[in-house]
Amino acid sequence: MKLSVAREALLDRLQTLVRVASTHSAVQALSGVQLDATDSGIELRATDLEVGLRMPLDGSVTRPGAVVLPARLLLDVVRALPAGEVELELRAAEQDVELRSGAATFDIRTLRSEDFPALPTAQAASAVTVPGGAFVDTITTVARSASRDETRPVLTGILVSASGKELRMVATDSYRLSVKETPLETELEGSFEANVPARALQELARIAQHDGADELRVGMGENQIVFEVGGATLSSRLIDGQFPNYRQLLPEEFEHELTVARGELEEVVRRISLLAQKNAPLRLAFDDGQLTVSAQTPDVGEAREAVGGEARITNGPVGEVDGLEQGPT
Repeated sequence: MKLSVAREALLDRLQTLVRVASTHSAVQALSGVQLDATDSGIELRATDLEVGLRMPLDGSVTRPGAVVLPARLLLDVVRALPAGEVELELRAAEQDVELRSGAATFDIRTLRSEDFPALPTAQAASAVTVPGGAFVDTITTVARSASRDETRPVLTGILVSASGKELRMVATDSYRLSVKETPLETELEGSFEANVPARALQELARIAQHDGADELRVGMGENQIVFEVGGATLSSRLIDGQFPNYRQLLPEEFEHELTVARGELEEVVRRISLLAQKNAPLRLAFDDGQLTVSAQTPDVGEAREAVGGEARITNGPVGEVDGLEQGPT
C-alpha cells in the first residue's frame, strides 16, 4: 500500500474516527483505524463492535492495499505535522507504515489487519431516506435524556420511529423523559422503528452537521442499523429489550399550564443551579402568572428567582414540584 493525501483532509477524518475506535477492548485492532486504498479510492474505518464508521478520503493511490494503525497515535502524529502532502507507505517486511511529510519521517507499527471486522453497509432496497436537518434536530432535542447506566442498557438508547410524514424519538433515564415528534414536509417512502444507542446517534448528528447533509439514508439489518450521510457510513448494533411504554406516562390533560420565555427560564435555571449542590434538586413553585425556581443545599446556601409568564389554571390549587423527581422506570 502506498498513497498520498492532504494533511488537513486526513486530520479532519481522523478526528472523527478516533471517537469511534475502542479504548478498552483486549483486541488491539479495535483501537486502530483501518486504511483501505483501492484503485477506486481511499476509505478509513473504525469500530468498537457497537458502533462502526466508514469515511472516504480524497487522495492519490500509487499501490493498493489495506493496513490498520493505532488511531490515537496516528491522529497525534498527523496533528503535529505541517500543512501539505502526507505520504504513507506500507513496509511489509518491517510490519510498519512509513509516514513522510516534508523533512519528517515516522515509522508506525501496524496492528493485525485480520482482527479488524468487516463493517456492514445499508441495503439499497430497504433503505429509507429522511431529511438530515429534521433528523439531527430531533436527536439533539432528546439525547440528553438517555441513560448512561450500562446496567440498564435498554435506557441507553433512543427509540427512533419514522413513518408517513412524522419522525419521532424518545429517550429516558428513568428520571426524565423526552419525546419529540417532528412533522416532515414530504411523506417517507418506507418506515422503521429501532432502539439505537444514543452514542451512535450523537456521533451521527456531529457528522451530519459537519458535512451540512440535507438528507441521510437509514437501512435496517439483523440487529444492526446503518446510516449513510454524505460519503460516510455509520453502523450501530440495536439494543435488545423492550423500551418502556412512555405513552402511559404522558398525561392527556394538565391542571396547570404556564408559558414562559425559554431564554429567560434557561438563565434563571443556570443561576439557581449554582446552589443546587450535593444532589440537591431544583424546586419549581407555580402561582398565577409566575414560576419561582429555587434551590437549597444545607451548609452551602439557598437561592430563588421568579419568572413571569402567562398562566392557565384549569382545576385545583397551584403547587410546587421537585425538579428532579423520580420519573418513568
